[in-house]
Amino acid sequence: MTKNQKIARTRRQRGYQWEDTIVKRFNSIENWKAFRLGSPSIALPDVLAVNTDASTIFTIEAKSGTSTSLPVPADQIERCLSWIKTFDIYKKRNVILAFKFLSKKRIGVGEYESRELREFFKIWDESMKITDCVCTYEGKFFAKTDDGREEIYLKECVMPFKTKQRTSA
Repeated sequence: MTKNQKIARTRRQRGYQWEDTIVKRFNSIENWKAFRLGSPSIALPDVLAVNTDASTIFTIEAKSGTSTSLPVPADQIERCLSWIKTFDIYKKRNVILAFKFLSKKRIGVGEYESRELREFFKIWDESMKITDCVCTYEGKFFAKTDDGREEIYLKECVMPFKTKQRTSA
């Protein structure tokens, strides 16, 4: 296995672990059920969370890493939106972008420094144009534009479980 293959596998494993953590957190709360929707697929969000008593459904795109920013491709936001639009029986339907910045920051090839672990849960604003986006370690959110990037403001989602969530850095 090449070094790049090992790095890619490590990155995927971090993502799967983050998705699994989100699912376990939801499932530990009464009236919530959450599911990982399988392997990387072009038509599925990472996690589906449902509370039928509260008529709530979340499609969640989960990102985890050691860098100072985590990107979200536009097509992943789009597929999450199409899922919540499909389940119109639910009164509250949100796309949640879940970010986990690990407690080690990559500073070079195989080199890391310690930092605070941070989690952000952002609600995608359906009125906004779908675009490639990025969340920073500080919790700021940017849309990628032809000129670089433009800050956009997404509401924090207060999760029904205990998190390492930061509303500001």
